[in-house]
Amino acid sequence: MGLILWIIFGALVGWIASLIMHTDQQQGAIANIIVGVVGSLIGGGISRLLGGVGITGFNFGSLLLAIIGAVVLLFFVRLLSGGRGRTTTISH
Repeated sequence: MGLILWIIFGALVGWIASLIMHTDQQQGAIANIIVGVVGSLIGGGISRLLGGVGITGFNFGSLLLAIIGAVVLLFFVRLLSGGRGRTTTISH
């Protein structure tokens, strides 16, 4: 894919993953693009480890793999950050 398609694909994937993980209010457009592109790499890598072909272009299978990778990325970011960004209430 060309650079412009990677940016569009990354923005779409990052936005969908942030909606799934409820981080959309904390992320901007640039963060969505980064999460989407890195998530695509993670999803493609997971697919190849399991014997698949990875990300093959701008199609439904690749979109699904990329979203899975982006959700995994956001999960681990949340885990490593101690769950920051979630709203909590403290009772006295």
